[in-house]
Amino acid sequence: MAIEVDVAILGGGPGGYTAAIRAAQLGKKVAIIEMDKLGGTCLHKGCIPSKSLLRSAEVYSTLLDASTYGVEVTEGAISLDFNKVQARKEGTVEQLYRGLQSLMKKNGIQIIQGKGRVIGPSIFSPRSGSLAVELPDGEMESVVSTNLIIATGSRPRVLDGLSPDGEYILTSDEALVMEKLPASILIVGGGVIGVEWASLLQDFGVQVTLVEAGSRLLPGEDTEVSAELARLLSRRGVRILTGVQLQTDTYKGENGEISISAGTPDGDVILTAEKLLVSVGRLPNAEGIGLENTDIRTKNGMIEVNSFGQTSEPHIYAIGDVIGGVQLAHAAAHEGLVAAEHISGLKPAAVEQHLVPRCIYSRPEIASYGLTEDGARTKGHDIKTGKIPFQAIGKALVHGDKDGFVKVIADRKTNDIVGVHIIGAHATELISEAALAGVLNATPWEIGQMIHPHPTLSEALGEAMLAVDGKAISF
Repeated sequence: MAIEVDVAILGGGPGGYTAAIRAAQLGKKVAIIEMDKLGGTCLHKGCIPSKSLLRSAEVYSTLLDASTYGVEVTEGAISLDFNKVQARKEGTVEQLYRGLQSLMKKNGIQIIQGKGRVIGPSIFSPRSGSLAVELPDGEMESVVSTNLIIATGSRPRVLDGLSPDGEYILTSDEALVMEKLPASILIVGGGVIGVEWASLLQDFGVQVTLVEAGSRLLPGEDTEVSAELARLLSRRGVRILTGVQLQTDTYKGENGEISISAGTPDGDVILTAEKLLVSVGRLPNAEGIGLENTDIRTKNGMIEVNSFGQTSEPHIYAIGDVIGGVQLAHAAAHEGLVAAEHISGLKPAAVEQHLVPRCIYSRPEIASYGLTEDGARTKGHDIKTGKIPFQAIGKALVHGDKDGFVKVIADRKTNDIVGVHIIGAHATELISEAALAGVLNATPWEIGQMIHPHPTLSEALGEAMLAVDGKAISF
């Protein structure tokens, strides 16, 4: 007999489980169908484990630099136990996993482990959207729902000729479970994942070469932020090559080393390392889930939805990485909230991608909200900008993290905040104030008038807001 619920959710990542909780809070009977572990990529193969490694790398780097703070450490007393680093990561993931399971139980959400596939009209339902679920034991189960939310996430993109083998060629999935650190690594792709891995591995003492096909790192971020990150990573010893075309047919992996030829603006080079990490983005998991049994439209492999998450079949919604947009866990979670509330007949505010803050957890951190300077001009804004370096902020000097800056972009005519870009220590914590300003349609002057406590790093944001109109005090 089929399992009948009000809302079925295909995928148990941040988007899926957040939607499930909100739907349950609104009185719906909910089931999540997840083929692996509840929590999805973010909890098990992405956000949480990678940030745990980044934190260990940051602590290790700080200890190596302890003398800067007047703390002398006996030579040879600092060592890295990578097994303990990995154990701490696994412990953090496991604690959060248990907590998530408790949340499902608390909200009465049914979890069905298995591979779900959308089916067309059947004896169970006169319309498409029911699910056929293959259980771990090979048996089949049917789930019939009034509404379906597809939240199947994404997977690492791979390059032809550089398929991951777990030994020489890795994606972030394989890198997260490395038993020991390589002496050297070639990272292919200078986007978010690439620069985070470059940062943490360099802090762990790995010799890192970071190559990017484009003209600069982080092509989606502001050009000044990109240049500052490249400068700071290079200063730490990361070798950065841009405008690189890899000749994948020359790849070799043998005797504990990989080699590959690459075309650069300065000529062909042969790149060598112990490992190669492919970090060239992610692909939506839209194949093999039965979309062909529906009238759902896709574009470039992503499910098309409206601003509430509805597909071209209004009773079926899609959220998270599978719809493209800002592929971040908090974006998926917000989309899940909106979808659940819309299903329940409420009137949530439509999802606006430009309101999603973006965070990169390298050292230094990067966070942004809204448009870049180039993007603002492309959209026709007559802009004015304010920029404050962290070296002008007392708390940054006290902490020993004076690199980076806060940049604010505003429309000259309307005085609206168009974008905020931060590179520096704790940038990912500071960006929330900027995002709130955007939600409230605040002007730079209004944020500048807010009393920022001293000494704090948040003063940089307040000063940058004042700098838009030439009224900054500290710089």
